[in-house]
Amino acid sequence: MGLACLLLTALIWGFAFVSQVQGMDSMTPLFFNATRFTLGALSLIPLLAWRRMKHAATPTVSASAQANHARWLSNPIIVGAICGIFLFTASTLQQYGILYGRSAGRAGFITALYIVMVPLLAFVFLHRRVHLMTIIAVVIAVVGFYCLCITNGFGSLTLADLLLLFTAVLFAAHILVIDTLGSRIDALVLSFTQFVTTAILSWVGSLIEGSVNWAGAAQAWEAVLYAGIGSVGIAYTLQVVGQQWVPPTQASLVMSLESFFSVLGGALLLGEVMTPRGYLGCALIFAGTMLAQLPANPFTTRAKSR
Repeated sequence: MGLACLLLTALIWGFAFVSQVQGMDSMTPLFFNATRFTLGALSLIPLLAWRRMKHAATPTVSASAQANHARWLSNPIIVGAICGIFLFTASTLQQYGILYGRSAGRAGFITALYIVMVPLLAFVFLHRRVHLMTIIAVVIAVVGFYCLCITNGFGSLTLADLLLLFTAVLFAAHILVIDTLGSRIDALVLSFTQFVTTAILSWVGSLIEGSVNWAGAAQAWEAVLYAGIGSVGIAYTLQVVGQQWVPPTQASLVMSLESFFSVLGGALLLGEVMTPRGYLGCALIFAGTMLAQLPANPFTTRAKSR
């Protein structure tokens, strides 16, 4: 059940790159994100209302437990807003990278580098250990990025590639912020709050730049609907449900398949074709993301389990 939910999450997220490319035909990145995150937040309201009625008589956190933590760390609005700022920044840069690059498969694999970057950022900012397997994964992923993006010297590295690479860093930071601050917050409430925060910031940005274009939204309504309700609302909810049964490491491994589905979706729906060097780069990035999820010493772990 849990693995099926996470696999479906990866499938939805992977094909969402196609809708994100299509949405750029008639909408700006900020306006596209404003509409899709608004839809994503609205799609969670019925689930939150149903669960609230079902568990109305069940206390979630005792007063004594709240007293043991800093008040702001227990406030879902504050924590959700912080996570939403990271999500807004990452998703906005990702959309600009997709706008300039116009490739669902390429965007999916570069973004997937966040899985490799999570342990590196944890080492730098949280002083967590980096194991040999992680270092090997990073090296393989960097070689893959080189093959995929740098085809004729470093001058061939495009603005879209740099934006997507920085997007991967921000998504990795977003994961660590949720891990550090969101562990005591209800997952659905946290998701809803960060969606609302991202939507508000995107609407403000759209109004400032004057990019609110309802005719363009109507033209791309299928892309907005899929990216909003599908990618944001349904997929994030499935992630929460799936992780109730699947350990985090295995969950990340399954969800990283979104990079594979992004290439599949780009090929089937957009007719995207890469060079053999590009496919080799995708394969190496994929291998790096897989290795990054392995334990520090998988052979020792396996021996102990026998």
